[in-house]
This record gives sequence, C-alpha cells and structure tokens, in this order.
Amino acid sequence: MKKALLIFASVVVIVLCVLIAYLTLWPVPIKPVAWDAPMPPGYVGPYEVNTKLADLKIIGLGAEEGPEHIVIGKDGKLYTTVASGNILRMNQDGSEQEVFINTGGRVLGFDFDAEGRMIAADAVKGLVLIGSDKQVTILADKVDGDPIRYADAVVVARSGKIYFSDATTRFSPAQWGGVFNASILDILEQSCTGRILEYDTTDKATRIVAKGFCFANGVALSHDEKWLFVAETGRYRIWKIPVDRYGLDVKGDAGPAAVVFENLPGYPDNLMRGMDGRIWVGLVKPRNAAGDKMMPSPFKRKLSLRLPRSLWPVPKAYSHVFAFTEDGKVVADLQDPEGAYPEATGVTETPERLYIQSLHAPGLGWLAK
Repeated sequence: MKKALLIFASVVVIVLCVLIAYLTLWPVPIKPVAWDAPMPPGYVGPYEVNTKLADLKIIGLGAEEGPEHIVIGKDGKLYTTVASGNILRMNQDGSEQEVFINTGGRVLGFDFDAEGRMIAADAVKGLVLIGSDKQVTILADKVDGDPIRYADAVVVARSGKIYFSDATTRFSPAQWGGVFNASILDILEQSCTGRILEYDTTDKATRIVAKGFCFANGVALSHDEKWLFVAETGRYRIWKIPVDRYGLDVKGDAGPAAVVFENLPGYPDNLMRGMDGRIWVGLVKPRNAAGDKMMPSPFKRKLSLRLPRSLWPVPKAYSHVFAFTEDGKVVADLQDPEGAYPEATGVTETPERLYIQSLHAPGLGWLAK
C-alpha cells in the first residue's frame, strides 16, 4: 500500500511539473508589450445603457453569416461582405440576393470609386480593384517592399486617392486562423504595428500616412477630405490624422494627429460616414476587465494563450454603435446589452434605414428611421 501511494505521488508530481512547464515555457506566437490600460469608463454619459438595438429587423442571408461591411453601390444595390469570403449584392429590402464576387481572399472593407468600381481591402490579398467585368486586380500588396498583411478598411477620396488600413504587420489572417484570431493575437500583443496607407491612382504608388496603431481598423474621411478618422481597436480610441503628411508615428510625436475619442467602453471597429455630417462607429466588443488587467503583464498574456480557447479573455457579446460629429460630439447611441445581434461592427445609413454591420450575425440587421 505504501509503495502504491509513493508511485501515485510520483506520478502526480511528474504531471504537475509537466503542466507547469507547459504553462510557463510552451512557445506562443505573441511577444507581448507591457501597457497600462486605462480604467474602463463604464456605460455612462453619452453611452448610458439603452436597448435601442434590441428590436432589430433581420434580413436573412441563407447559409451566409457575418455582414461585416455594408455599402450602397452607385447602382442603388446593397453590397455586403460575409464570413465565407463572398460579397453579396441585393436590393435594399434584401430581395434578389446574389453572390457578386468572391476574390479568393477575405474582403473586410470596400468602397466605390467615381467610375463605380469596387475598391476592396482584402485581408489576404491586399488592396484590390474589382472591375465591372468582375476581374480582380491587385493594386497594392506591399509598401516600401514590406507585405501588406491585414488590409482591413478602405475609403476613396474625391481626388481618386485611396486610403486604407493595414491593421497589423505581425499577424496575417491567412497564417493565424482567420481575421478574428489574428486580431485577438495582435491586440493581446500590443506591439502597435498597424498603419494607414495611401494608394495614389496617379502614380500607382503606395505610401505610409501614419503608423504605430494597435490594430488599425476603420477609416473615414472628413467632409473637406483633409483629415482621416481612424479607429484604433486595441487601445479603445479614435484618431484624427492629416492626409497630407507621411510617416507620422502615433506612438511617438504624432504632430498634428490627435485623439478624438479615448478610453471608449468598447473596441471600435468600422467607421462609416452617415447623413447630416455624422460618422458611425461600431464597438465590436465591450471592454473586458480581465483583459485590461492582463495588459501590464506580458507573462499573463502568454499564459492565457496556453489555456484552452474557451478560457481566452474574449469579451461577452454586447451590441453597441454610436454616431459622432467631426468635432467629437456623440449625437446618437444604440445598444443591446443582451448582444442578440453579436459583434456590431458599424452602421450604414440611408434616408430610410440604419443597417447594422456584424462580424458573426446570421442575418443583416436594420432599423427604420
């Protein structure tokens, strides 16, 4: 009996040693940078809790899900990207749905140029043009010889210049399990390698407008097109940066760039110009106290990635979008604390409706105005 107990105790010690070694030494893909996250503000002031998103009407998408970005084309049709990689086209009431195109990558954001051609940020391929003949042309997949690893959002200026975000230079969705997994890794790492790029259709050159963002996400032009609003998802803030400067580093001396919203109650995603000067933003996830508390400790973040994915510090579902003016005033706020329409990434506004974008919802949500 004593011998059996000794053997059992030895096995337990060995198992514990192996477990400790795994939790402390097993390689993980991130190289975390210490950061002191600000205290979450909670849902107060202009973000006071409400249920204005609780009664969304839903346009079914069949087997598709995740209408992550929605734009009304120059033909009056509604276009949306979905998780399968398809871009769907339909009437604005959801009827006559069809697959417009699949680029063979994963388009996240897109816009239309003056000729009605789709300009898309493909997280796998880079910046692409989709002609009226549905031919896909890669406009930019490198900048200064460095690959564009995570093209995310895009906006076309009246000048024809194209501005788009390269969310991270560290984690390509093609290599790290898709767009959602790659974004989690980048935000956990906090190395802040995201950048805003310009593609000049005149000389076909790609330039870095600004860099140093912790997951550069949504972009929107100011009305006079002298400024870009940029959602920095990993640090809960929205920037305003000039379009006529190159190489600004927001981690250091950002020069004329400025933070418009700081310490938001959630992670900002897409930015979309609405009506009457509004800019809409989706808070794709609420703040997570456990995640914030881990930020000063690189070790804790490495440890979390050695745990089962169900134990990762991914925040709960909470639907939340708001609109602001260019001077930084919140003019509308819509929420659903139950998160029935998950991961609201943004809003597309028409005279009749608000379409709510989502990373994973099984349908396309909308509200009548």
